Amino acid sequence: MFVTPAYAEEAPPAAGAVNTETGAPDQGHHAGVFPPFDHTTYPSQLLWLVITFVIFYVTMQKVVVPRVGGILESRHERIAQDIDEASRLKAEADAAVATYESELAAARAKANSIGATARDAAKAKAEEDRRAIEASLSEKLKAAEARISEIKAKAFGDVGAIAEETAAAVVEQLVGSVAGQADVASAVAEASAKREG
Repeated sequence: MFVTPAYAEEAPPAAGAVNTETGAPDQGHHAGVFPPFDHTTYPSQLLWLVITFVIFYVTMQKVVVPRVGGILESRHERIAQDIDEASRLKAEADAAVATYESELAAARAKANSIGATARDAAKAKAEEDRRAIEASLSEKLKAAEARISEIKAKAFGDVGAIAEETAAAVVEQLVGSVAGQADVASAVAEASAKREG
C-alpha cells in the first residue's frame, strides 16, 4: 500500500475519538473494519441506498423513460412514414412504368399501322403509275402502229407506181418503144394478184 508522506506523519487519533465522516469511534488507521463492512453502519447505508434508489427510480420513470419512449415513438412514426412514402413512390413508379409500356405498345401499333398504310398507299400509287404508263405506252404503240400502217400503205401505193415505172423502163429498154401506161398498169396488177394469191 502506498502511503503519502503527509499521511505517514499524521499523529494517531486519540483513544475514544469519533470519526467525523462515519460517526463511528475512530480506532486509528490500522485498527478496525473497513467502514462499508462495519455492521454498525448498516442502517445508515441501507437508508441511503433506499433514498438513492427511489431518487434514481423516480428520475428514470419521470424523465428518462418518457424521453426515450418519445424518441422511440418518433423514430417509429418516422420509419412508418418513410415506409408509407416508399410504398407510395413504388406504386407511382409501377404505374408510370405500366403507363410507359402501354404508351410504347400503342406507339408501336400506331407505327406499324402507319407503315402498313404507307406501304399500301405506295403500292397503290405504283400500280396506278404503272397502269398510267402502260396506257400511255399502249396509246403511243397504237399511234406508232397507225403511222406504220399509214407508211406501209403509202409505201405499197408507191410500190405499184414504182413497179409501173420500172416495168415501163424495162419494156422500153428491151423493145425500144414506149409501152402504154394502161398496159403496164394491167401487167403490174396481174403480177401483184398472182403474188398475193
